[in-house]
Amino acid sequence: MRSRRSWPIRASVTAVSAAALVALAAPAEATAPASPAVSPVAAATAAADVDYDTWQRDCRAVMDQALPYLKQRIGDTRPGEKQAIVLDVDNTALETDFGFSFPQPANEPVLEVAEYAQEHGVAVFFVTARPGIIHAPTDWNLDHAGYESSGLYVRGFFDLFKNVADYKTAQRVHIEAKGYTIIANIGNSATDLSGGHAERTFKLPDYDGQLS
Repeated sequence: MRSRRSWPIRASVTAVSAAALVALAAPAEATAPASPAVSPVAAATAAADVDYDTWQRDCRAVMDQALPYLKQRIGDTRPGEKQAIVLDVDNTALETDFGFSFPQPANEPVLEVAEYAQEHGVAVFFVTARPGIIHAPTDWNLDHAGYESSGLYVRGFFDLFKNVADYKTAQRVHIEAKGYTIIANIGNSATDLSGGHAERTFKLPDYDGQLS
């Protein structure tokens, strides 16, 4: 695990991160109010003061649940079934609120799960609330971080006026329409996971919304 300086997460962190990433053409993901999470959260740490190591430990606890499930589900692939997993980007696939750099590094526990899926023929799709204007740098960043993307879904102009949860659900419906069975959906916000169209959901910590 990489060593990383620790600092408290505050409401202002997301704003600072977004400003830094805008300058680098990769802003932090927008969020919207949503219903309670639909998957268990391994993190129980208070949101008032969370450092990088704590966040990584909490992410790994969730992925330690996801990986055995994926191994079993991939082993149970039905004839002709095309399996896929869906990942959120900010503070899920990539480290967004810890570092303020571009390219943003992969969130290692999530990357390890994605790599296992990729190595076993499972398509990896990314559904993010990032705007379409930064599709290219986001796609490049994911590739640079080690992900093999089967598709990156970003918000078009009219999507910016829609509820984020509804937008993300619609993208999963679109993936299913391409013939995929979404066996897992991984994100750090309720807006990433609500709405169905995934066999299992795994929620990473957002510490009461303090991570984007």
